[in-house]
Amino acid sequence: MISALGTGLSLFHEVTALSDATRTMIEAMRQQSVHRLVCITGMGAGDSRGHGGFIYDRLILPFVLGKIYRDKDRQEAEIRASNLDWTIVRPSYLTNGPATGNIRVTTNLAGIRGGSITRADVTNFVIGEFLQKKWLYKSPLITNL
Repeated sequence: MISALGTGLSLFHEVTALSDATRTMIEAMRQQSVHRLVCITGMGAGDSRGHGGFIYDRLILPFVLGKIYRDKDRQEAEIRASNLDWTIVRPSYLTNGPATGNIRVTTNLAGIRGGSITRADVTNFVIGEFLQKKWLYKSPLITNL
């Protein structure tokens, strides 16, 4: 299963849609004996927090996206606690445009500050990862070079 769940902005109400839906999805996968999950969250979730660049990390994430990213953290925790064969993909800032094929994939976040990636490159990476399981039980950050 590939999950690309999203939610709208919520400045005033707590967001739980991502973690709630993921919990339900994991249970349904168990019932159907589906074991592979690749889930897209985003740069700023989990240990990738603090790598989005000054404006993103100091203004956008805490004041605009804070409630969503707290739920993304809960979503990732649900996935990690599952017995599934999971990969959590954290794309940098999403852009439109064709696939470039020039993708940096890393779990070593030293020196990472911001970046962007085309939606087409995210799609290609996620499909490839679903099939190849190269990043099994890991949460790589992906960005265009």
